[in-house]
Amino acid sequence: MAGDEDEVDGIAIVAVEILPDDADTAPGKPRVKTLDVKPRAGEMIKPAELIDISGHSHLTLSDKRIYNALVANAFGPAMGQRGQEFQVGTATLRGSHKGNERLKDSIERLMKTIVRVRLADGQTRRVQLLGANDMYDDERPDGVLTYSFDPKLIGLLKNSTVFGKLEVQVMMAFTSSYALSLYEAVAKRYRLKYKNSETLSIEELRDMLGVAEGKLDVWGNLFEKAVKPALREINALAAFAVGVKPLKTGRKVTGVVLTWWSKNEDELREAWREVQRPKIGRKARLEGTAERPAFDEASLPPLEEVRRSGPAATVPPKGKR
Repeated sequence: MAGDEDEVDGIAIVAVEILPDDADTAPGKPRVKTLDVKPRAGEMIKPAELIDISGHSHLTLSDKRIYNALVANAFGPAMGQRGQEFQVGTATLRGSHKGNERLKDSIERLMKTIVRVRLADGQTRRVQLLGANDMYDDERPDGVLTYSFDPKLIGLLKNSTVFGKLEVQVMMAFTSSYALSLYEAVAKRYRLKYKNSETLSIEELRDMLGVAEGKLDVWGNLFEKAVKPALREINALAAFAVGVKPLKTGRKVTGVVLTWWSKNEDELREAWREVQRPKIGRKARLEGTAERPAFDEASLPPLEEVRRSGPAATVPPKGKR
């Protein structure tokens, strides 16, 4: 992935490079179209074209959740049809907030985000992340949002064959925007059978996390304020675990090795328990400064229901944790 960010008349322009990805496809085997994949209960499918975007630091955690809800609501073959409109209740999008003001702000930020895509044939395509929309009864709690996607984005999604499987409960449990961004990026890679690590430059890692330009420029600050909190939440809540190992050129950290691996049965069950627990006190629980509340073990579902999506890579290499 390569990209940059600019701003033109208040509109954020983010870039992503889409190149062929055949690392997990057997020779001669046709790739499944993303929009034809059927999500399981509690799961959403997100096309890679909507995950691997760089420079999304202007989007808040709430913005990203709302966009995911819009994608999940529209997902399916109809999402690849031009001129298609979708409807969703505003109550579904705003979560625990009573009014629609924050929702309106998020919708406008998403509309002002332009994704600049470099296609495999060298062409550059610019598309709006969210298209035109109408909000009916926007002052009422039970209003309706009718929305659409940019026709050029629809063309990309129609032909998409790479995606991430995201657990809705896990996404909603995150308190860090960095954690959600990293979770999505690894969820896309986690399903690859023959790959469980990727080397990134510091700039690519910042893009992946959504760290704003000029913020957390020193590696120590980047790790403590962005990387560490993201790893802590993902490793506590997700079906997979993630590690970040710094790479140095001389004394300076110039890159990282991002690794991911499957959790064992006990780790999967503990992740399920933590997702069910309240967010209040989670940081202290994960840091070991507070006890984990007792849990009714009889309420644990069978392991196959606890196990999350994707075949995933194996155990982490030594030193990658």
